[in-house]
Amino acid sequence: MTLEMIIPLLAATIVAGTPILYATLGEMITEKSGVLNLGVEGIMIVGGLTAFLVAHFTGSPSLAFFAAGAAGITTASLHGIVCLVFQGNQVVSGLALTILGTGFANYFGTSYVGLSAPGFQPMAVPLLADIPAIGPIFFQHDPLVYLTYILPPCLWIFFNNTRYGLGLRAVGEFPEAAAAAGLNARGYRWLGILGGGFFMGLGGAYLSLAYTHLWTNNLTAGRGWIAVALVIFAFWRPGRAVFGAYLFGGIMALQLRLQATGTQLPSSLLLMLPYGLTVFVLVLSSLGRRRTNEPAALGVNVEPAD
Repeated sequence: MTLEMIIPLLAATIVAGTPILYATLGEMITEKSGVLNLGVEGIMIVGGLTAFLVAHFTGSPSLAFFAAGAAGITTASLHGIVCLVFQGNQVVSGLALTILGTGFANYFGTSYVGLSAPGFQPMAVPLLADIPAIGPIFFQHDPLVYLTYILPPCLWIFFNNTRYGLGLRAVGEFPEAAAAAGLNARGYRWLGILGGGFFMGLGGAYLSLAYTHLWTNNLTAGRGWIAVALVIFAFWRPGRAVFGAYLFGGIMALQLRLQATGTQLPSSLLLMLPYGLTVFVLVLSSLGRRRTNEPAALGVNVEPAD
């Protein structure tokens, strides 16, 4: 494979990994608070449909992007009501949210399948885009890609150097002790659920506003499940999430290019590559379970205060 082929592939890797990275960071925020949300796929596709419809009818991609974040918050709040208000099972609630979100988007989006909407276009960064190899790979994309360059370090700072970030982690590790120290454990968990839902919605928005510029049913195509696996692969660390998202993005970009070149490999085998890698990553992560940074109270409900 020549350099002329490698550079476009790596550039496509960044683009393909971006929606996964948004969703992974969102799930990481939620899980840091001690709440497991398996509804990422449903939240992403609702965000994607919302972004498409807002862009289609208003012509404003920026408004559509933030509307998708709001849709993600709204959808994630259903998970919060089940798990925090009614003390429901977090796994069941998340699975139901995925089914609900997918069905909702397919029902309301079917009449718009194949239609296009204005979205974000590539915008080269002056000077940086002219750097040989580095420029075409990293600095000739749309603004939503550039936003993901600063989100992981900002999230790391939030988790480790801010009052609310440290409180979020405390609630995810030992909610009873956090409550005894005066923290509102359920309030912080609401923060994790809604903040995570916002970024999951943005991940869906990227698919309809920048990746495809159109709507099709099953637009997320399992990326939400990949994001859930990536949180484990990243050991709940934002920096490792970047590596994981681009790894999966590279596999997706590679399988599309292999299909385009007319390879003799069956298309069904190529399509399963990202998901086969997901299973492989989970196996590797489970082997190193003792070295992970998993929140100790992940999946454990917080009892209402008396």
